[in-house]
Amino acid sequence: MDRWRDRDVWRRGLILAALAVLLGLLMLLHTQLPNRVGNLGSLTETFLPWLGLGIPVLFVLAIVRRSATALIALLLPVLTWVNLFGGLLSDKTGKGGNFTVATHNVNAENPDPAATARAVATSGADVVALEELTNASRYERALEGSYKYHSVQGTVGIWSKYPLELVQPVDIRLGWVRALRATVRTPQGPVAVYVAHMPSVRVKFNAGFTAGQRDRSAEALGRAIAQEPEKRVVLLGDLNGTMNDRSLAPITSQLRSAQGAAGDGFGFSWPASFPMARIDQIMVRGMDPVSAWTLPATKSDHLPVAARVKI
Repeated sequence: MDRWRDRDVWRRGLILAALAVLLGLLMLLHTQLPNRVGNLGSLTETFLPWLGLGIPVLFVLAIVRRSATALIALLLPVLTWVNLFGGLLSDKTGKGGNFTVATHNVNAENPDPAATARAVATSGADVVALEELTNASRYERALEGSYKYHSVQGTVGIWSKYPLELVQPVDIRLGWVRALRATVRTPQGPVAVYVAHMPSVRVKFNAGFTAGQRDRSAEALGRAIAQEPEKRVVLLGDLNGTMNDRSLAPITSQLRSAQGAAGDGFGFSWPASFPMARIDQIMVRGMDPVSAWTLPATKSDHLPVAARVKI
């Protein structure tokens, strides 16, 4: 203890203290990071929760260095992380609800489509959305006994226990169909359901976080949702981005995340082998999320996700 009482505890670890402040400022001011250079802002926001791993590392180093300055400086990243993500650590799952939905990027190279389709159906979802369909007929055969109504548009599809109306592709500026819109006639009234698979993003050494096409598609989908006449809206799909990613604001600013409102934890869905981000989203408008969860892994590189809402 005497070693912590001498004046050197305030002089030691100044570099550690500076790193702690920088970490805190990076989380606190992440929206100020520019996207002009390699989409640095979006890349940081995609994995923003993981910046918190720097906190225990710096804490251990501060203890070893016996630096009171570094320990005090750590308060900035700790309080910032808790403010940003502390609410996700609690279980907000509720009871009730009358409409269950699920979505899954099944992976174009899935070796067992039938088993994957059945696994998603066991969620008990009233509506199932599937993305990256390259052999839709195998999924159709596997789900025909559970869902009376369905439609496949391009590489996305919707399966429903309730009648579907006004099913049509949504132009997200790709040149081919990776999004659709349908009206689901539930017992509680009509619900507009959007199924979307945003273009992929890549991290390249010479180009950074390449997300230009995804961002343009997000703007197009956001406009379509903004013009939706139905009061109740559900968006299901692989958005290739998290709720923190500013580039998805044309979508996320209009809708509420079921996981954020009624989930337990972060609900990471990708990659399935070691989930690090939730890029598979269920978002709603005009309805109250009651619960949200991830389903067990299938033969895809994504985890299926599901939610129950109250209409």
